Amino acid sequence: MKGTTSRSLKWQLIRRLLILQSLILFLVLGIMFFRGDLFAFRSMDGTIEAVRHSVQRDAAGALQLRDTPELTTLRAAEPALWLIITDTQGAEISEGPVPPIFKRISTVLPGIGQARFGSTTDGAAMNRPEARMRTVYSPAGEIQILTGTEGKAPPLIVALGLVLVFIKIGLPIMIVIVLGILLATPLVVRSAVAGIAKAEEQAALIDISQRGVRLETAGTPPEIASLIRAVNDALSRLDEGYERHQRFLADAAHELRTPIAILGIRITALPPTPERLQLVADVARLTTLTEQLLDIERLGRDIAEFKPVSLLDLGKRVVSDMAPLAFPAGYELDLIHHGSDHPIQGDEAALGRALASLIQNAIDHGGGRGTINVHIAPGIMEVCDDGPGIPPAERDRIFEPFYRLKPRSRGTGLGLHLVRQIAELHGGSVKAGASRTGGARLTINLTSSERTISSVKMG
Repeated sequence: MKGTTSRSLKWQLIRRLLILQSLILFLVLGIMFFRGDLFAFRSMDGTIEAVRHSVQRDAAGALQLRDTPELTTLRAAEPALWLIITDTQGAEISEGPVPPIFKRISTVLPGIGQARFGSTTDGAAMNRPEARMRTVYSPAGEIQILTGTEGKAPPLIVALGLVLVFIKIGLPIMIVIVLGILLATPLVVRSAVAGIAKAEEQAALIDISQRGVRLETAGTPPEIASLIRAVNDALSRLDEGYERHQRFLADAAHELRTPIAILGIRITALPPTPERLQLVADVARLTTLTEQLLDIERLGRDIAEFKPVSLLDLGKRVVSDMAPLAFPAGYELDLIHHGSDHPIQGDEAALGRALASLIQNAIDHGGGRGTINVHIAPGIMEVCDDGPGIPPAERDRIFEPFYRLKPRSRGTGLGLHLVRQIAELHGGSVKAGASRTGGARLTINLTSSERTISSVKMG
């Protein structure tokens, strides 16, 4: 399934505002149009249009009105229809009750293209009748029609009026609305979301090692503030769950220490057989894993217990402890020291178990042959083996919890992950690479600079 990309808030608002404003505009214009505020559905021009096609001349050339369907419909709809028709020679015909005030207008205003006569706002003059005069072309030639009767506008004229209202009123207003929305919406969105910029910066700090971080709601709109509060509540629940998880691991590790120690004592009392050697190795792995879990829990609570640690002395002790596991498994174990022995600030027990985990990893995956070299330099501990090595694509993933290169390989997949945790709690890092013989090379770098193991010319 292809992923979908949502449009930005700005463009969503622009699109919705344009749709909403357009609907409101056309609704208002439509109501005004059909109410007659923008278009006259009944007008004297409608009467003139219906009459002009009915004017013709008889055999003697005199004006007469022909009974056309338009004129018949108009007469039926307007019983009080009146009109005066005059040609360019002064000939005149009339129909209906012409108001006396308009009887001589056509004779005194010949050749007028169009005129409108009506009431004013001046007192009694408001009650005077209205009329419309237009010069038009008909089957009888050029004529002048004067009428005061309003007729219905034909459908074509109504449609034309609707188009003109849209072009002359709707379209200019729509252009102004579009420009206003395009200019104002980005400003509104920018000001509305400005308050969440700090919350975004704080969200970037949320990490498994940075618990307790909460997003601020100051300066954010209420709608966004409610979302931020929901996120903060979720973070609180995650922190509580993580704390319960950590306490469970610590309690489990504490509970396991005693039975593992008893099991180790009983195994040492067994006769020296290959099975006994395997059991010793398994118990050592359980012991290391248990202590690592305790280290993570303890260091996460109180990192201020760090003391000066000599990595050379630490390396000698760990190599001595791991030798009984390495030699029966088919390896030689060698400690190589480079440079001076400057103490570092750290937790000696945790660092020792991290180095022991790297050696244990080499024992488990080194192919059962060759030499496991332990290099110690200022701020650096490195373990190299002569095994098949680690594929480049897997060198970052091996530090993920429960990840194993071979699904059925020995171990829990937690050893290297806990090594990375211990290194990071000391402000350092651990990386995987290749040794000179093509095997695996795992390096714990506890220095504050970017110096790598190659800078001290190790294997």
